[in-house]
Amino acid sequence: MTIELFIQNLFNALTVGSLYALIAIGYSMVYGILRFINFAHGDVFMVGAYLIFFGVTAAHMPWPLAALTAIAAASALGILVDRIAYRPLREAPRISALISAIGVSFLLENLGLVVFTGLPRPAVQPAWMVDPIPISLGAAGSIRILPLSFLVPLVTLLLVLGLLWVVNHTRPGLAMRAISRDIETTRLLGVSVDRIIALTFGLGSALAAAAGIMWAMRYPQIHPFMGVFPGFKAFIAAVVGGIGSIRGAVLGGLLLGTVEIMAVAFNPTLSGYRDAFAFVLLIVILLFKPTGLMGEKMEDKI
Repeated sequence: MTIELFIQNLFNALTVGSLYALIAIGYSMVYGILRFINFAHGDVFMVGAYLIFFGVTAAHMPWPLAALTAIAAASALGILVDRIAYRPLREAPRISALISAIGVSFLLENLGLVVFTGLPRPAVQPAWMVDPIPISLGAAGSIRILPLSFLVPLVTLLLVLGLLWVVNHTRPGLAMRAISRDIETTRLLGVSVDRIIALTFGLGSALAAAAGIMWAMRYPQIHPFMGVFPGFKAFIAAVVGGIGSIRGAVLGGLLLGTVEIMAVAFNPTLSGYRDAFAFVLLIVILLFKPTGLMGEKMEDKI
């Protein structure tokens, strides 16, 4: 492999890994507090992509305003899902909430089929995102990188840093950390647990929508099932990094993106097995470190 191809694929790996990381954070946050997997998370990713599409094409919003509106609306959707599908099951066995999550996922996907139809739509890409930037490598030649390859990791870094600040330096963040350790004691201390959990769903859904928007820019086609495989892979990334850990979700996403892209780059004959690499990585990591790379053993909540 030439140095040009290596650097090009390294940027691709960083871009895809950053997107997996943003989605994986939502899985980790919800699991860290409630100890269950929100399988509807990947469908919020899909909703974010559709919202910006209609914001630009139907409402004629400027692209940045449409992106912010889509993220805010997806965040509200996450809070609504928690309020309707999960909050009534707080005291029920955990399997009930899990079944409810699967039901919400099917509902959103099929509602998307009814409302948006199953016809794939082209994502709206601003001109400045699709004009490659030439970069000279001196004697090694030159490469052309899409602005999106710089934008996605940068936006991911800023969003993750902002989330870590909220979690570690604000009162709601303190409440989140307390709930993740002992939900009943936190409630006895006067914390509005339901509001903090709703905030957690809102933040995670906002990150998923941001990932959905950037995913649609990279793979410019949207459809009602576009969140299924990225959602599965992001869940794997969360488990690999240590589910319940925000930093672990980021590490798992970047690792998964790197393995997927670089394995195919070094051996193109493996391109048909690209999706299988995620599951192989999951098995290998869990064999040697069952809690994930940055995870810690958590007590089940009764």
